[in-house]
Amino acid sequence: MSIVERYPPGTFSYAELVTTDAAGARAFYTSLFGWEVDEVPMEPGGVYHMFRKGAHVVGAMHQMGPAQQAQGIPTHWGSYVTVESADQAAARAGELGGAVLMAPFDVMDAGRMAVVQDPTGATLCLWEPRGHVGSQVRDEPGSFCWNELGTSDVDRAREFYAGLFGWTPEAQEMGGVAYTTFFNEGGPVAGLYALSGEMEAMPAGWMVHFQVEDCDGSVALARELGAEVPVEPMDVPGVGRWSMLRDPQGAYFSIVTGSADACELPEDVAQSDSVPA
Repeated sequence: MSIVERYPPGTFSYAELVTTDAAGARAFYTSLFGWEVDEVPMEPGGVYHMFRKGAHVVGAMHQMGPAQQAQGIPTHWGSYVTVESADQAAARAGELGGAVLMAPFDVMDAGRMAVVQDPTGATLCLWEPRGHVGSQVRDEPGSFCWNELGTSDVDRAREFYAGLFGWTPEAQEMGGVAYTTFFNEGGPVAGLYALSGEMEAMPAGWMVHFQVEDCDGSVALARELGAEVPVEPMDVPGVGRWSMLRDPQGAYFSIVTGSADACELPEDVAQSDSVPA
């Protein structure tokens, strides 16, 4: 297992579940991915659940507050992108036509963050690391490996993220579907596609992909644990075996077996030597 010590700016670095039922979600994900959990006190009076693979952080979860539930915010996986300055990135998002949903603030000594919404309606967290790099493990079974935006306005989204992070978009066809891969400093960092068909009515949003050893087996287990399967396991050329799931609390995420170029870190991500899992 290689441990990530640094993410370059413009790279996805963390996945965080915001849920209406932390106890239920904890039981689901620890059973599905074999994660362990550390509980960290969270103001005011809450608990922040750090998901671990062995001794290393792979993501986190916290209970959605009453105010968020009253606003109708659904249970969801949030995606974090590392930036040099949360303040500057948030300001830039506003200049590009996005909205700053949460102004930059310090998360103790872990880092500084902000939450922005792109012009097509998708939300994203900006992370300026200090004591907390983000996910210490990725691109391995039981950790996230890819982030993908589905939106009704691909052109507007492409323009926004290229301007915000300096990503370079490259359009291609994947399984008969138009798909854009964003590159950062030469490496692929994210995907973009147009919501269509049954998904056309869905709001724009970023989806986290987790790597698993056996996609079909994980789907079967997820069903037993109470999940829905909006998209059954399917082969994606050049990627591997993929499926979309909806956890018992309503959060969507995807799983994939296989390690294509699209599910690999940029070369300049700092990692330590391999250590036992």
